[in-house]
Formats: sequence, structure tokens, C-alpha cells
Amino acid sequence: MGEALEPERAAGGRVAVVDYDPAWATVFAVEAAKVRAALGAAALGVEHVGSTSVPGLAAKPVIDINLTVADSADEAAYAPALEAAGYRLIVREPGWFEHRMFKGDAPAANLHAFSAGCPELSRMRLMRDWLRYSPDDLALYARTKRALAERAWETVQDYAEAKGEVVGQILARAEAWAAGG
Repeated sequence: MGEALEPERAAGGRVAVVDYDPAWATVFAVEAAKVRAALGAAALGVEHVGSTSVPGLAAKPVIDINLTVADSADEAAYAPALEAAGYRLIVREPGWFEHRMFKGDAPAANLHAFSAGCPELSRMRLMRDWLRYSPDDLALYARTKRALAERAWETVQDYAEAKGEVVGQILARAEAWAAGG
């Protein structure tokens, strides 16, 4: 599927899930400005996604950012500027929407690069928006994340994949909501 250039290990086998921090929105704004300054017009979109973008939701204290570029497979068009801005490429997934993930350390951030028109951008936005709308699914997702954080994991990706079934259930309700049902 892809290539983890630098697999993110779970520190001590654990994934930290903490209470929502309202400062995350400000941290995102600072990082978004840094990305836009680095890329200029090549940054077609910069959005706050993931659990830190949902007020009230417990999360890993890592800001998830979706970056839309013309062609995420064309790393030469954007990766050097991101690296100069302090991000390092850690995942390359040509078989999954040509996804690239860059890691920022100060503050902790995952910068996901996708091509314009990629359906994953809409899916991540829908998940965020639904969790902002549905207190029941927000609570379900928070419980799931906290329960999984109690287990030992080799990598953070293992933890993320363990959430898959619940995420699928939540997205099904989100899709019905978005379709007006």
C-alpha cells in the first residue's frame, strides 16, 4: 500500500489521548500560516482535520492538517519547501490517493498531502463536521479512543487502524446525514 519512511512508534507502547485543548485551534492557525508561507500558491487548501479539530473531543495532542496540492505525487513541487519549513516526509502511499504525510515536531503536527479532488479530503472533512454536530458519536469516538489508548501498541498506525470499525460506523451515519437522511 505504502511506504512508512519513518514509522511512528508508540512511546513506551502507549498512545497518549488527552482532554480537548482549546489552544489546538490557535496551534493549527500558526501551522497553517507557516505552510501557506512556505508553499504560496502551491497550497490549494490547508484545513484542520482529525480529533484536534473537534471541540470537546479527546485526542492525541498532535494537530492533523490536510494540505491540498495540484499533484501530491509531484513531491518536487512542494516537499522541499515543507522540509525547509521544518516538516519531514515520513509516509509515502502511492497506492492510497498518492497520500504523503509530513511530520512537524514543534508543535507536534501531521501534515497530510493530497491532490486536488481527492475523495479522502471530503471524507475527513465529513468526519470532522459530523463529530461537531453529533454529541452521541462524539462521545462514542472519545470512549473508543480512550479505551484503545489503554492498550499497548507498537506503532501509532496500529492504534489508528484499531479504530477502523468504529470510524466506519460513524462515517456511515455522517454520510446519511450529509445525504439528508
